[in-house]
Amino acid sequence: MSLIRIHPADSVAVDSETGHKTALCDIPAGSRVIKYGFSIGVATRGIKKGERVHTDNLKTALSLREDYSYSPAPCALPRVEPATVNAYIRPDGEIGIRNDVWIIPTVGCVNGVAKRLSELTGAVPLTHPYGCSQLGGDHLTTQKILSGLVRHPNAGGVLVLGLGCENNNIAEFKKVLGEVDPARVKFLNAQDVSDEISEGVKLINELKSLASSFERRPVPVSKLKIGLKCGGSDGFSGITANPLIGRFSDIIVSMGGSAVLTEVPEMFGAEKILMDRCESRETFDKTVRLINNFKDYFTSHGQEIYENPSPGNRAGGITTLEEKSLGCVQKGGTYPVSDVLDYGDRLAKPGLNLLNGPGNDIVAITNLAACGCHLILFSTGRGTPLGSPVPTVKISSNTPLYQKKRGWIDFDAGGILDGKNLDSEFFDYILSVANGEKTASENNKSAEIALFKDGVTL
Repeated sequence: MSLIRIHPADSVAVDSETGHKTALCDIPAGSRVIKYGFSIGVATRGIKKGERVHTDNLKTALSLREDYSYSPAPCALPRVEPATVNAYIRPDGEIGIRNDVWIIPTVGCVNGVAKRLSELTGAVPLTHPYGCSQLGGDHLTTQKILSGLVRHPNAGGVLVLGLGCENNNIAEFKKVLGEVDPARVKFLNAQDVSDEISEGVKLINELKSLASSFERRPVPVSKLKIGLKCGGSDGFSGITANPLIGRFSDIIVSMGGSAVLTEVPEMFGAEKILMDRCESRETFDKTVRLINNFKDYFTSHGQEIYENPSPGNRAGGITTLEEKSLGCVQKGGTYPVSDVLDYGDRLAKPGLNLLNGPGNDIVAITNLAACGCHLILFSTGRGTPLGSPVPTVKISSNTPLYQKKRGWIDFDAGGILDGKNLDSEFFDYILSVANGEKTASENNKSAEIALFKDGVTL
């Protein structure tokens, strides 16, 4: 067994075989335990040098809503030679890295119709259970997320499939959606026609014909929008996969592109790192509201804000939320935070963006897709077959997972534990995905969506 000390100030190191923590010195009861150079909690009893540090002797030290001060820290801004990818250029100037036809129901009642149309045409159905019996902001949230997906340039064409009597009927949905290209977006109310299947097939065939007219052309990497996500993390995630993603994020941002970090509850305990990187006081203030408002969301429902990590995280060696968060935020690299987006907002400003939303895997990848991300980099230490409407690249934090789940995992970051530099290989692979190489979840035809619900159902 060998131990990995991440930061010189750390009082614990990571077992290279298990991902669990070992004390590097005696840690008195009540003392802070340090990992990544920051506190990951408080020792609940005295811990001896060489002893395992986990749930039996370590607890969170986080508090509820906090006051923060803006103390901007300089960020490294290396110059990187620009690169190109081959993408589909849409009439509005946006680019897509895929050219599928999507079926987007306005309401869950027509999910079966969408699936039948998919079987007959090959179009991708993005089914969900919402769109009716929702009120107020909850209803608007559904409309905003679906609007973001309808407008997504990865789709060469979109069929918006309604029922006709739902709250989110097509006429109401269009008020939120706004103007769209009528050649690229078609609408069908199932109650308005005698045979919704034949009418749907006809419209989808028109959309497929349009999609076939687009060809890949070279475009600058600055056009790319990358989503950052982790799920089923383990003790290696913050050492291998997440820092690898962070370095890629820095490269994309340095070339003028965009990266989006979400999962707000998994920023708790590491939020000050992000706040100190905010490029302006306005962005800092938005970040403070992002963090404190999400804490208020937990407490408004009578829930502890630190009911995290998950059982799988704990089994993989992660003990407290601040430990998980310090590993998670490394996906955001080192560049300044340029903007903060609310749930359902569309990405507008290049650079590193923070996106409001929960850590739930399916909700988070839908959130990232709806805000406009062309692909998602998804690190995992435990493994998951989950896929989103956009290419979702699974990066394993350890090699045994990659070897065990080759049908799920696209890239192995485990070699970093052996001292390998995978940055160039990873960059080339992600560009190959942008250029059309399919991910494991695409090959498995996994394209899931889920919406964040926080309101009354009639």
